Amino acid sequence: MDNTRQNLLLAEQTAKELFEAVEKAGLIIPGKTEKKLNDEVVELAANVFGIDNFWHKKIIKAGVNTMQPYSADPPDSTIEDDDLVILDYGPIVNGYEADFARTYIIGQSPLKLKIMTDVEAAWQEANAWYSKHNSLTGAAFYQYLVDLAKRFGYEYGGEIGGHIVGPYPHEQLGPGNLGLDIHPDNHQDMFNKDPQGNSRHWILEIHFVDGKNNIGAFMEQLIA
Repeated sequence: MDNTRQNLLLAEQTAKELFEAVEKAGLIIPGKTEKKLNDEVVELAANVFGIDNFWHKKIIKAGVNTMQPYSADPPDSTIEDDDLVILDYGPIVNGYEADFARTYIIGQSPLKLKIMTDVEAAWQEANAWYSKHNSLTGAAFYQYLVDLAKRFGYEYGGEIGGHIVGPYPHEQLGPGNLGLDIHPDNHQDMFNKDPQGNSRHWILEIHFVDGKNNIGAFMEQLIA
């Protein structure tokens, strides 16, 4: 395992522990706004884990907002009884980027529990599918995710299906160059090395949307 990947895994483990601490503290509850929950997560990250910086915008989406893609900034919503809630954070840990997201459920709705468990199962399936390749374009992987969502009975809600991470700030390409995203217009090989000959490290994100029932679910972490 190269040193960069080892540090990325350590950053991701810290993000996972942060999410577990949020659960243990019982912060995800009805009657709280998304903004209020975000403020509490940020405070917990700083006080318990020493995390002061995040490399992308901090995202909490509840209820109908769980259908919205990353680029959307819907109005602040209040968490309701029986809601799904998405947490998506990109903490910087010891100079390395994590990108971690999970969906939580309040209540016992079978429909909402199903989309939450389905997106987790689909992430594992897509991760296993990727691992069988040694050459794959971002466009081909994105199309696989769209087809996977359909097979599970959903729409694919993400504008991308993932991206690279690395030491902060991670490698960037020129304007309009989507070569570091799992995107329908990225026809470059995800297994290409960076200009220094180093392996790139990819995040896989899956966003399922059930338009009929106005709900969505999301999972994101490093490709194993």
